[in-house]
This record gives sequence, structure tokens and C-alpha cells, in this order.
Amino acid sequence: MVLARRFLPSTALLQAFEAAARLESFTAAAAELNLTQSAVSRQIRALEELLGSTLFVREKQTVTLSVAGRTYAREIRNALELIGSATLRFRANPDGGSLDLAILPTFGTRWLAPRLPAFVERHPGITVNLTTRLSRFDFALDPVDAAIHFGKPIWPGGELEFLMGEVVVPACSPAMKAKFGFREPRDLLAAPLLHLSSRPDAWESWFSRHAVAPDAVRGMLFDPFATETQAAISGMGVALLPKFLFQNEFDRGDLVEAVPFPAESRDGYHLAWPIDRRDHPPLLAFRAWIREAAAT
Repeated sequence: MVLARRFLPSTALLQAFEAAARLESFTAAAAELNLTQSAVSRQIRALEELLGSTLFVREKQTVTLSVAGRTYAREIRNALELIGSATLRFRANPDGGSLDLAILPTFGTRWLAPRLPAFVERHPGITVNLTTRLSRFDFALDPVDAAIHFGKPIWPGGELEFLMGEVVVPACSPAMKAKFGFREPRDLLAAPLLHLSSRPDAWESWFSRHAVAPDAVRGMLFDPFATETQAAISGMGVALLPKFLFQNEFDRGDLVEAVPFPAESRDGYHLAWPIDRRDHPPLLAFRAWIREAAAT
């Protein structure tokens, strides 16, 4: 879609408006932009004339955003951030050999990051840029080339490739296990259970796998995994953790299996990407590499 030029204000007008909206002061915006207060005021007036509506309510020496101005400011700020991010990515790799990847924080730091040097060594011309996302998002609104997704193989507007499953175990501190004397899955119902907000039904699923039907599974809610895990180490409760991501904590003895009853998650890890990026060369290279890494 080609947007008519009359709907595209100059960057100078938008920058002046964004600063004035954020600071709610023409004077402060002028200082930030190294302009005079009158110059900022003229730019805001010019933008209002272009829009045919008032963006600020002016009262004596103060200005406040109008209702419409507040909505417009939020959208313009997002647009300017996208332009800035695109420029930064281009400057970092002007040849276009970059991959913008959204990662799940714990999977990214515990599993992916230690393996990325192998990818970079194999593909030295590709720059990998990582950003964190805790849940699915709209590829049309978030300019990334791919994302790591845990869940069902569903992503509207995207394609997915399965990477791996996981086995979860109930984990707690050695002191908590000694205190409660856990032996069977149903014994965990007497202890505080720790929940991950992105996996709200994980405990119910684990109990059902082991023929336990709890009336209600209550407990503290966390996100991300790192916070929940630290709470378990500190003796606050029992967490249901993918053991392959927290092997170091088990090896050190910070965590122990509350009961020796693992369960395979019904969901899995996938690589997802926008349909229109499926032929992006860095993505093709990364798909082949992570498929191999996940298999081993």
C-alpha cells in the first residue's frame, strides 16, 4: 500500500511532538532537541494544522495532551522507535546479513546463548540480534525475522518448525524435601507450589499424568523461570522445572527432585518466523543450524 505524502509529516515535526508529549512541556522539549521554545511551538502548530485537530490543551504557561493527542503520541513514539531500531540494525550490518531473533529468556540464556558461538563460527558474515519476548506477538507489528516459541505449534501469520520437547520435574531445596518427606506425587499437595504465569496449567497437567486429581492447585505466581527457580532454591516452595535448563542447579545440590516422577510436557519448543521472511538467507542458515543443534 502506497501512503499519500500528505499523510506523512516530516520527521522534524514528529520529533518535536514526541518530545513535547513525553515531557508535557514545549520548553523542556526545546532544551532536549537543542531548539528554541518558539521553534518547537511552531512545529507543533504546523503538525496540528496538518492533522486538522488540536494535540495540546494550552492553559496559561502549561500544556497538556488532548485525548486524541495522547493516542497519537503513543503511536508516533512506536513508529519512531521502529525507525530508530531499523537504522541501528542497518548500521550494525549494512550488508544485510543479520538475523533478528526473539527469544524466551531462560531458554535463550541457558540453552541458546552457549551454543551461538558455533553458529557464528560457521556463518561469520551473519549478525544475530537477540530480543526477549515472553509470549506470542504479532509478526506484522514486531519487526523480527524469527522467534523461539514454547507451546502448541500455532502462530497466526507465521510458520513453525519443531525443535525439541522437554521433561519437567518437581524441584525444591534439600531442606524443603527433608521437612516434608515427599515420597509420592500426592505428597506435594501439602507443600506450597510455585507457578509460572506463562504455564498456568502445568501443575494440573503433571498431577494428572501421575493419577492425582487435586481439588485446586494454589500457590505463588512467577515469571520468568529464573525468579521461580530462585524462589525454589530459597525454600519458598516446589517448582515444576524443565531439568535440561537447570542441570547446573541440580548438579550443585541447590535443587533436588522433590519426588522422582518426571513428566514430558505436552507442548514443545519451536522456531517460528513470518511467512514473508521464509526465504531470508540468514534465517535459512539459522534454521538449518538450530535444527541440527536441537537434534544433538
